Amino acid sequence: MQPQDVYFVDGVRTPFGKAGEKGVYWNTRADDLIVKAMIGLLERHPDLDRAAIDDVAIAATTQQGDQGLTIGRTASILAGLPESVPGFAIDRMCAGAMTAVTTTGSSIGIGAYDLVLAGGVEHMGRHPMGFDADPNPRFLSEKLVSPDALNMGCTAEKIHDRFPALTKDRADAFSVLSQQKAAKAYKNNKIQPDLISVSAGSEAGWSLVSQDELMRPESTIEGMQGLKTPFRAHGKVTAGNASPLTDGATVALLAGERALAKHGLKPKMKLVSFAFAGVAPEIMGIGPIPATEKALEKAGLKIEDIGLFEINEAFAVQVLSFLDHFGIADDDARVNKYGGAIAFGHPLASSGVRLMNQLAKQFEEHPGVRFGLTTMCIGLGMGGSVVWENSNWKG
Repeated sequence: MQPQDVYFVDGVRTPFGKAGEKGVYWNTRADDLIVKAMIGLLERHPDLDRAAIDDVAIAATTQQGDQGLTIGRTASILAGLPESVPGFAIDRMCAGAMTAVTTTGSSIGIGAYDLVLAGGVEHMGRHPMGFDADPNPRFLSEKLVSPDALNMGCTAEKIHDRFPALTKDRADAFSVLSQQKAAKAYKNNKIQPDLISVSAGSEAGWSLVSQDELMRPESTIEGMQGLKTPFRAHGKVTAGNASPLTDGATVALLAGERALAKHGLKPKMKLVSFAFAGVAPEIMGIGPIPATEKALEKAGLKIEDIGLFEINEAFAVQVLSFLDHFGIADDDARVNKYGGAIAFGHPLASSGVRLMNQLAKQFEEHPGVRFGLTTMCIGLGMGGSVVWENSNWKG
Protein backbone atom coordinates (compact mmCIF):
# COMPACT_ATOMS: atom_id res chain seq x y z
CA MET A 1 0.00 0.00 0.00
CA GLN A 2 1.20 3.49 -0.87
CA PRO A 3 0.09 6.54 1.13
CA GLN A 4 -1.84 9.19 -0.78
CA ASP A 5 -3.68 12.46 -0.28
CA VAL A 6 -7.41 12.34 0.50
CA TYR A 7 -9.95 14.50 -1.30
CA PHE A 8 -13.59 15.50 -0.85
CA VAL A 9 -14.94 15.16 -4.38
CA ASP A 10 -18.63 15.87 -3.88
CA GLY A 11 -21.38 15.83 -1.26
CA VAL A 12 -25.17 16.05 -1.18
CA ARG A 13 -27.99 15.87 1.30
CA THR A 14 -31.71 15.54 1.45
CA PRO A 15 -33.67 18.59 2.54
CA PHE A 16 -33.98 18.46 6.32
CA GLY A 17 -37.47 17.97 7.72
CA LYS A 18 -39.18 18.56 11.04
CA ALA A 19 -39.06 15.48 13.27
CA GLY A 20 -42.36 14.04 14.43
CA GLU A 21 -45.84 13.38 13.13
CA LYS A 22 -46.18 16.85 11.60
CA GLY A 23 -42.90 16.60 9.70
CA VAL A 24 -42.61 15.91 5.97
CA TYR A 25 -40.75 12.62 6.54
CA TRP A 26 -43.02 11.08 9.17
CA ASN A 27 -44.09 8.34 6.75
CA THR A 28 -40.67 8.02 5.09
CA ARG A 29 -38.19 5.38 6.21
CA ALA A 30 -34.73 6.43 7.39
CA ASP A 31 -33.00 3.99 5.06
CA ASP A 32 -34.96 5.41 2.13
CA LEU A 33 -33.62 8.87 2.98
CA ILE A 34 -29.98 7.80 2.83
CA VAL A 35 -30.60 5.67 -0.27
CA LYS A 36 -32.14 8.67 -2.01
CA ALA A 37 -29.10 10.77 -1.13
CA MET A 38 -26.70 8.08 -2.35
CA ILE A 39 -28.52 7.64 -5.66
CA GLY A 40 -28.60 11.40 -6.13
CA LEU A 41 -24.86 11.69 -5.51
CA LEU A 42 -24.01 8.88 -7.91
CA GLU A 43 -26.27 10.33 -10.61
CA ARG A 44 -24.05 13.42 -10.53
CA HIS A 45 -21.18 11.15 -11.58
CA PRO A 46 -22.73 8.91 -14.26
CA ASP A 47 -19.39 7.71 -15.65
CA LEU A 48 -18.01 6.59 -12.31
CA ASP A 49 -17.56 2.81 -12.12
CA ARG A 50 -19.75 1.80 -9.15
CA ALA A 51 -17.74 -1.38 -8.67
CA ALA A 52 -14.66 0.76 -7.97
CA ILE A 53 -16.17 2.00 -4.68
CA ASP A 54 -14.15 0.33 -1.94
CA ASP A 55 -16.55 0.83 0.97
CA VAL A 56 -19.68 2.60 2.18
CA ALA A 57 -19.75 4.03 5.71
CA ILE A 58 -23.10 5.38 6.93
CA ALA A 59 -23.66 6.70 10.44
CA ALA A 60 -26.76 6.72 12.63
CA THR A 61 -26.98 7.60 16.29
CA THR A 62 -29.92 5.34 17.12
CA GLN A 63 -29.14 2.14 15.25
CA GLN A 64 -32.44 0.30 15.38
CA GLY A 65 -35.46 -0.28 13.18
CA ASP A 66 -35.05 1.36 9.79
CA GLN A 67 -31.72 2.83 10.94
CA GLY A 68 -30.30 -0.53 11.97
CA LEU A 69 -29.10 -3.70 10.26
CA THR A 70 -25.64 -2.35 9.34
CA ILE A 71 -27.12 0.54 7.41
CA GLY A 72 -24.02 1.18 5.29
CA ARG A 73 -24.40 -2.25 3.73
CA THR A 74 -28.18 -2.30 3.46
CA ALA A 75 -28.26 1.19 1.96
CA SER A 76 -25.62 0.31 -0.63
CA ILE A 77 -27.67 -2.70 -1.76
CA LEU A 78 -30.88 -0.65 -1.86
CA ALA A 79 -29.07 2.08 -3.83
CA GLY A 80 -28.17 -0.44 -6.50
CA LEU A 81 -24.43 -0.68 -5.89
CA PRO A 82 -22.80 -3.95 -6.97
CA GLU A 83 -22.90 -6.71 -4.38
CA SER A 84 -19.12 -6.59 -4.32
CA VAL A 85 -19.21 -3.19 -2.59
CA PRO A 86 -19.16 -3.64 1.22
CA GLY A 87 -20.58 -1.28 3.83
CA PHE A 88 -20.73 -0.67 7.55
CA ALA A 89 -22.37 1.49 10.21
CA ILE A 90 -20.86 4.10 12.52
CA ASP A 91 -22.03 5.78 15.72
CA ARG A 92 -20.37 8.82 17.23
CA MET A 93 -23.63 10.56 17.99
CA CYS A 94 -23.66 14.03 16.36
CA ALA A 95 -20.32 13.42 14.63
CA GLY A 96 -21.35 10.20 12.91
CA ALA A 97 -21.00 11.45 9.33
CA MET A 98 -17.83 13.33 10.26
CA THR A 99 -16.39 10.11 11.66
CA ALA A 100 -17.51 8.20 8.57
CA VAL A 101 -15.49 10.67 6.49
CA THR A 102 -12.39 10.63 8.70
CA THR A 103 -12.41 6.85 9.11
CA THR A 104 -12.76 5.99 5.43
CA GLY A 105 -10.55 8.95 4.55
CA SER A 106 -7.83 7.49 6.74
CA SER A 107 -8.13 4.21 4.87
CA ILE A 108 -7.65 6.12 1.62
CA GLY A 109 -4.70 7.94 3.13
CA ILE A 110 -2.77 4.77 3.91
CA GLY A 111 -3.59 3.39 0.48
CA ALA A 112 -6.00 0.64 1.54
CA TYR A 113 -8.90 2.32 -0.30
CA ASP A 114 -9.15 4.65 -3.28
CA LEU A 115 -12.84 5.56 -3.48
CA VAL A 116 -15.56 5.59 -0.78
CA LEU A 117 -19.01 6.88 0.11
CA ALA A 118 -19.39 8.28 3.63
CA GLY A 119 -22.35 9.94 5.28
CA GLY A 120 -25.11 9.69 7.84
CA VAL A 121 -28.83 9.61 8.43
CA GLU A 122 -31.05 10.43 11.36
CA HIS A 123 -34.82 10.09 11.56
CA MET A 124 -35.34 11.78 14.90
CA GLY A 125 -39.10 11.48 14.51
CA ARG A 126 -38.94 7.68 14.42
CA HIS A 127 -35.86 7.39 16.62
CA PRO A 128 -35.52 10.13 19.25
CA MET A 129 -32.03 10.58 20.65
CA GLY A 130 -31.40 8.01 23.36
CA PHE A 131 -34.63 6.14 22.68
CA ASP A 132 -34.62 2.70 24.34
CA ALA A 133 -31.04 3.19 25.49
CA ASP A 134 -30.03 1.60 28.79
CA PRO A 135 -27.20 3.66 30.32
CA ASN A 136 -25.13 1.74 32.82
CA PRO A 137 -26.28 2.67 36.36
CA ARG A 138 -22.63 3.22 37.30
CA PHE A 139 -22.66 6.44 35.27
CA LEU A 140 -24.78 8.05 37.97
CA SER A 141 -24.29 5.83 41.04
CA GLU A 142 -20.51 6.25 40.89
CA LYS A 143 -20.84 9.84 39.73
CA LEU A 144 -18.87 9.15 36.55
CA VAL A 145 -21.02 11.75 34.81
CA SER A 146 -23.48 14.38 35.95
CA PRO A 147 -27.16 13.52 35.41
CA ASP A 148 -27.28 16.60 33.18
CA ALA A 149 -24.78 14.99 30.82
CA LEU A 150 -27.52 12.80 29.34
CA ASN A 151 -29.65 15.80 28.35
CA MET A 152 -28.09 17.97 25.65
CA GLY A 153 -30.19 21.01 26.53
CA CYS A 154 -28.96 20.86 30.10
CA THR A 155 -25.36 20.73 28.91
CA ALA A 156 -25.97 23.95 26.98
CA GLU A 157 -27.41 25.61 30.08
CA LYS A 158 -24.27 24.62 31.99
CA ILE A 159 -22.07 26.40 29.43
CA HIS A 160 -24.10 29.55 30.05
CA ASP A 161 -23.50 29.01 33.78
CA ARG A 162 -19.77 28.49 33.41
CA PHE A 163 -19.15 31.46 31.12
CA PRO A 164 -21.22 34.48 32.22
CA ALA A 165 -20.10 36.44 29.14
CA LEU A 166 -22.11 34.00 27.03
CA THR A 167 -25.42 35.71 27.62
CA LYS A 168 -28.86 34.83 26.32
CA ASP A 169 -28.93 38.09 24.40
CA ARG A 170 -25.80 37.06 22.50
CA ALA A 171 -27.23 33.59 21.84
CA ASP A 172 -30.48 35.07 20.53
CA ALA A 173 -28.68 37.57 18.31
CA PHE A 174 -26.44 34.87 16.88
CA SER A 175 -29.49 32.70 16.17
CA VAL A 176 -31.34 35.45 14.33
CA LEU A 177 -28.23 36.06 12.24
CA SER A 178 -28.08 32.34 11.40
CA GLN A 179 -31.66 32.46 10.14
CA GLN A 180 -30.95 35.56 8.09
CA LYS A 181 -27.82 34.08 6.52
CA ALA A 182 -29.67 30.87 5.65
CA ALA A 183 -32.47 32.84 3.98
CA LYS A 184 -29.93 34.86 2.00
CA ALA A 185 -28.10 31.69 0.96
CA TYR A 186 -31.36 30.22 -0.32
CA LYS A 187 -32.20 33.43 -2.16
CA ASN A 188 -28.80 33.31 -3.87
CA ASN A 189 -29.13 29.58 -4.70
CA LYS A 190 -26.15 28.55 -2.56
CA ILE A 191 -27.89 25.62 -0.83
CA GLN A 192 -30.21 24.14 -3.46
CA PRO A 193 -27.55 22.74 -5.85
CA ASP A 194 -26.51 20.14 -3.26
CA LEU A 195 -30.04 19.13 -2.21
CA ILE A 196 -31.54 15.87 -3.47
CA SER A 197 -35.33 16.17 -3.55
CA VAL A 198 -37.35 13.42 -1.87
CA SER A 199 -40.85 12.17 -2.65
CA ALA A 200 -42.63 11.90 0.69
CA GLY A 201 -46.07 10.52 1.39
CA SER A 202 -48.67 11.63 3.92
CA GLU A 203 -52.40 11.28 4.51
CA ALA A 204 -52.87 14.19 2.12
CA GLY A 205 -50.97 12.40 -0.66
CA TRP A 206 -47.47 12.62 -2.09
CA SER A 207 -45.29 15.72 -2.20
CA LEU A 208 -41.81 16.52 -3.44
CA VAL A 209 -39.61 17.83 -0.63
CA SER A 210 -37.13 20.18 -2.25
CA GLN A 211 -36.15 22.57 0.53
CA ASP A 212 -35.46 22.56 4.25
CA GLU A 213 -38.64 22.65 6.29
CA LEU A 214 -37.62 24.44 9.47
CA MET A 215 -36.05 27.75 8.46
CA ARG A 216 -37.53 30.79 10.22
CA PRO A 217 -36.27 33.86 8.33
CA GLU A 218 -38.84 36.02 10.08
CA SER A 219 -37.12 35.47 13.44
CA THR A 220 -36.34 38.58 15.48
CA ILE A 221 -34.46 39.20 18.70
CA GLU A 222 -37.65 40.57 20.23
CA GLY A 223 -39.52 37.39 19.29
CA MET A 224 -36.81 35.28 20.89
CA GLN A 225 -37.18 36.95 24.27
CA GLY A 226 -40.54 35.43 25.14
CA LEU A 227 -39.74 31.81 24.26
CA LYS A 228 -39.94 29.12 26.92
CA THR A 229 -36.80 27.68 28.51
CA PRO A 230 -37.66 23.97 28.56
CA PHE A 231 -34.51 22.69 30.25
CA ARG A 232 -34.58 24.95 33.29
CA ALA A 233 -36.89 27.52 34.81
CA HIS A 234 -35.60 30.99 33.90
CA GLY A 235 -32.90 29.40 31.78
CA LYS A 236 -31.22 30.71 28.64
CA VAL A 237 -31.67 27.89 26.10
CA THR A 238 -34.84 28.06 24.01
CA ALA A 239 -36.20 26.62 20.78
CA GLY A 240 -35.00 29.80 19.11
CA ASN A 241 -31.32 29.55 19.99
CA ALA A 242 -30.97 25.79 19.57
CA SER A 243 -31.14 23.48 16.57
CA PRO A 244 -34.58 21.90 16.06
CA LEU A 245 -35.22 18.14 16.07
CA THR A 246 -34.78 17.07 12.47
CA ASP A 247 -34.85 14.20 9.96
CA GLY A 248 -32.41 13.99 7.06
CA ALA A 249 -29.49 12.28 5.34
CA THR A 250 -26.13 13.27 3.84
CA VAL A 251 -23.45 11.50 1.84
CA ALA A 252 -20.05 12.39 0.39
CA LEU A 253 -17.76 10.94 -2.26
CA LEU A 254 -14.12 10.76 -1.15
CA ALA A 255 -11.18 9.76 -3.30
CA GLY A 256 -7.44 9.36 -3.20
CA GLU A 257 -5.17 10.93 -5.78
CA ARG A 258 -4.97 7.67 -7.75
CA ALA A 259 -8.76 7.52 -8.09
CA LEU A 260 -8.88 11.17 -9.17
CA ALA A 261 -6.61 10.39 -12.10
CA LYS A 262 -8.19 7.06 -12.97
CA HIS A 263 -11.81 8.23 -12.92
CA GLY A 264 -11.34 11.83 -14.04
CA LEU A 265 -12.71 13.29 -10.80
CA LYS A 266 -12.28 16.94 -9.82
CA PRO A 267 -11.89 17.45 -6.07
CA LYS A 268 -13.37 20.34 -4.12
CA MET A 269 -11.04 20.18 -1.13
CA LYS A 270 -8.26 18.12 0.42
CA LEU A 271 -8.31 16.64 3.92
CA VAL A 272 -5.38 18.15 5.82
CA SER A 273 -5.88 16.88 9.38
CA PHE A 274 -8.57 15.92 11.86
CA ALA A 275 -8.95 15.33 15.58
CA PHE A 276 -11.49 14.26 18.15
CA ALA A 277 -11.24 15.24 21.81
CA GLY A 278 -13.05 14.51 25.05
CA VAL A 279 -14.34 16.98 27.63
CA ALA A 280 -16.55 16.75 30.71
CA PRO A 281 -19.84 15.25 29.43
CA GLU A 282 -21.97 17.80 31.25
CA ILE A 283 -20.42 20.63 29.16
CA MET A 284 -20.07 18.71 25.92
CA GLY A 285 -20.57 21.91 23.89
CA ILE A 286 -16.98 23.06 24.43
CA GLY A 287 -15.67 19.92 22.73
CA PRO A 288 -14.82 21.69 19.44
CA ILE A 289 -12.23 23.82 21.24
CA PRO A 290 -9.70 21.08 22.17
CA ALA A 291 -10.54 19.14 19.00
CA THR A 292 -9.67 22.18 16.89
CA GLU A 293 -6.48 22.84 18.84
CA LYS A 294 -5.39 19.25 18.20
CA ALA A 295 -6.32 19.35 14.51
CA LEU A 296 -4.48 22.63 14.00
CA GLU A 297 -1.38 21.31 15.75
CA LYS A 298 -1.38 18.20 13.57
CA ALA A 299 -1.65 20.40 10.48
CA GLY A 300 1.07 22.79 11.63
CA LEU A 301 -1.41 25.66 11.46
CA LYS A 302 -2.79 28.39 13.70
CA ILE A 303 -6.37 29.58 14.05
CA GLU A 304 -5.37 32.68 12.06
CA ASP A 305 -4.68 30.43 9.05
CA ILE A 306 -8.33 29.37 8.85
CA GLY A 307 -10.21 31.49 6.35
CA LEU A 308 -13.64 29.86 6.60
CA PHE A 309 -15.40 28.12 9.50
CA GLU A 310 -18.36 25.75 9.45
CA ILE A 311 -19.33 25.25 13.10
CA ASN A 312 -22.33 23.08 13.86
CA GLU A 313 -24.96 25.10 15.69
CA ALA A 314 -26.31 22.47 18.05
CA PHE A 315 -26.84 25.39 20.42
CA ALA A 316 -25.88 29.00 19.89
CA VAL A 317 -23.99 29.10 23.19
CA GLN A 318 -21.78 26.24 22.04
CA VAL A 319 -20.67 28.22 18.98
CA LEU A 320 -20.17 31.35 21.06
CA SER A 321 -17.90 29.50 23.48
CA PHE A 322 -15.73 28.46 20.53
CA LEU A 323 -15.62 31.97 19.11
CA ASP A 324 -14.72 33.56 22.45
CA HIS A 325 -11.95 31.05 23.07
CA PHE A 326 -10.29 31.82 19.74
CA GLY A 327 -10.95 35.57 19.82
CA ILE A 328 -13.43 35.56 16.92
CA ALA A 329 -16.35 38.02 16.81
CA ASP A 330 -19.92 36.72 16.99
CA ASP A 331 -20.67 38.14 13.55
CA ASP A 332 -17.33 37.33 11.88
CA ALA A 333 -17.98 36.94 8.15
CA ARG A 334 -15.82 33.80 8.00
CA VAL A 335 -18.20 31.87 10.27
CA ASN A 336 -21.17 29.91 8.89
CA LYS A 337 -21.60 32.18 5.87
CA TYR A 338 -24.74 30.34 4.74
CA GLY A 339 -26.28 29.94 8.19
CA GLY A 340 -26.23 26.80 10.28
CA ALA A 341 -28.14 24.13 12.15
CA ILE A 342 -30.27 26.64 14.06
CA ALA A 343 -31.87 27.40 10.69
CA PHE A 344 -31.50 24.15 8.75
CA GLY A 345 -31.79 21.64 11.59
CA HIS A 346 -29.40 19.06 13.01
CA PRO A 347 -30.27 15.45 12.14
CA LEU A 348 -27.50 14.24 14.48
CA ALA A 349 -25.34 11.70 12.64
CA SER A 350 -25.83 13.35 9.25
CA SER A 351 -24.73 16.90 10.05
CA GLY A 352 -20.98 16.48 9.55
CA VAL A 353 -21.29 16.20 5.79
CA ARG A 354 -23.66 19.19 5.63
CA LEU A 355 -20.85 21.27 7.13
CA MET A 356 -18.46 19.91 4.49
CA ASN A 357 -20.88 20.60 1.65
CA GLN A 358 -21.23 24.22 2.71
CA LEU A 359 -17.50 24.70 3.20
CA ALA A 360 -16.75 23.21 -0.22
CA LYS A 361 -19.25 25.58 -1.84
CA GLN A 362 -17.66 28.55 -0.09
CA PHE A 363 -14.21 27.43 -1.20
CA GLU A 364 -15.38 27.68 -4.81
CA GLU A 365 -16.41 31.28 -4.22
CA HIS A 366 -13.24 32.22 -2.37
CA PRO A 367 -10.15 30.94 -4.22
CA GLY A 368 -8.05 33.29 -2.10
CA VAL A 369 -8.87 31.24 1.02
CA ARG A 370 -6.54 28.28 1.48
CA PHE A 371 -7.76 26.55 4.66
CA GLY A 372 -11.16 25.94 6.22
CA LEU A 373 -12.50 24.11 9.27
CA THR A 374 -15.55 21.97 9.97
CA THR A 375 -16.18 21.35 13.65
CA MET A 376 -18.94 20.16 15.96
CA CYS A 377 -19.72 19.25 19.55
CA ILE A 378 -20.64 15.65 20.30
CA GLY A 379 -22.87 14.14 22.97
CA LEU A 380 -21.31 12.52 26.06
CA GLY A 381 -18.51 15.07 26.08
CA MET A 382 -16.59 15.17 22.80
CA GLY A 383 -15.71 17.43 19.91
CA GLY A 384 -14.58 16.76 16.36
CA SER A 385 -12.72 19.00 13.90
CA VAL A 386 -11.45 18.59 10.34
CA VAL A 387 -9.06 20.97 8.57
CA TRP A 388 -9.49 21.22 4.79
CA GLU A 389 -7.45 22.80 2.00
CA ASN A 390 -9.23 24.57 -0.84
CA SER A 391 -8.65 22.83 -4.17
CA ASN A 392 -9.45 26.16 -5.87
CA TRP A 393 -6.78 28.02 -3.92
CA LYS A 394 -4.69 30.39 -5.96
CA GLY A 395 -1.49 30.76 -3.97
